[in-house]
This record gives sequence, structure tokens and C-alpha cells, in this order.
Amino acid sequence: MLENSPARLIDHTLLKPTATAADFEQLCEEAVELGCASVCVPPSQLALVGDLLHGSEVAVGTVIGFPLGYETSACKVAAAAEVCALGAAEIDMVIHAGWAQEGKIAAIQDEIAEINRACDGRTLKVIIECCYLNDVQKTAITAAVVASGAAYVKTSTGFGPSGATLDDVALLSRVAAGRIGVKAAGGIRDYVAFQAMVDAGATRIGCSATALIVDQWLAAQVSHV
Repeated sequence: MLENSPARLIDHTLLKPTATAADFEQLCEEAVELGCASVCVPPSQLALVGDLLHGSEVAVGTVIGFPLGYETSACKVAAAAEVCALGAAEIDMVIHAGWAQEGKIAAIQDEIAEINRACDGRTLKVIIECCYLNDVQKTAITAAVVASGAAYVKTSTGFGPSGATLDDVALLSRVAAGRIGVKAAGGIRDYVAFQAMVDAGATRIGCSATALIVDQWLAAQVSHV
């Protein structure tokens, strides 16, 4: 892996419902070659991806309650336990958006904490789907994520009406205040967007355009020599 490569902050992601085994094989090859932090794949692909990444430094990640988040807490907890048993080291979960609209912050925090316990030390990232929230809600929910013991707050699923914005990343970063990480995802398709998110406070990036981002980063390094 090249020193300071953007890939070290990227969860190389493939969550398209029509993706095939060949697509996941390519994803893993790219993730290893580029030196990504992790891959993020559907739970049904964990066995395949775990085999493909065995012996590498790329973490195996997956999603639960994705992309809508409205499963019961018991369902999400069971899913978390299952994906951990299947080899996931990093888990991205989605909060209940209806609870967010109703101001049920304590219920959201309790659910995250329960899922975090089921993850048993794995890295839990909490997707709050910022596009549905105002700044007051984003602030309260990010504080709840911090209090829950999760490792990251994440802007978006990439399946909502819009993805990460610089304003949202900056707000989440201010509230997190270094106590947890901030993951930006959704619509990050080039190096300029990647770097802007990092500058705004993102400590992890979820995207599928990793190869292009690294290529553009390399080109920028050459141009500065």
C-alpha cells in the first residue's frame, strides 16, 4: 500500500442487489491491491469475502437493518450476532428513522447499545441517514451514538434521497469531538470529493469509486513533484 493513500480510509463498498460472485471477487482483489481499510458487502456474501480476504489486512464489513432501519431491535440484534459469527469485523447499522422523527432519542440510543453488545468488540458504525434530519436531530442522535458505545456515526446509506454533504460531516464531527469516528458515504465519486470530506472531519469514507480516487490522488502527487 502506498503511504498516505486515500484507500487506507476507505470502506470499498458493493451493496448493489444485482451484484454477482464475480463482482465480489473483483471488489476484494481491488481492496487488497489498493490497501483499503475494509470492504462492505451484504451479509449473504460474508463467507465468500472472508475466504477471498483471508490473510490480508483488509477488514471484512457488512450491514444490518439496511437500508431502511425499521426492523425490530430484536431482529437487528440477532442479525448482528449472526454476521459476527460469519466473520464480520465491522458492522454498519441503520437507525429507525421513524423514531428519529418522533424524537425517541433514548430508544435509538438503547437499540444501538444493545446491538453494540451483540457485536462483542467488533467495530459498529451507526447510519443516521442525515437527509431525513434537521441539524437539531443530527446533533441529538450523534450524541446518542457517542453515548451508546458505538465506534462511528455515519451520514448515509447511499440509498436515500441524498448522500453525504460537507455540512453534515462537519456537524457530526463537531458533536463527536474525536470521541468516535465519522464515516461519510453516498455520492463520493472522485478524489476532490474524498479530500473535501476528510477536510470536513470524516475519518472513514464509504464508496465504490476507490480505484478512481486512488488514481486521481496518484496523478496529483506526480503533478506536485
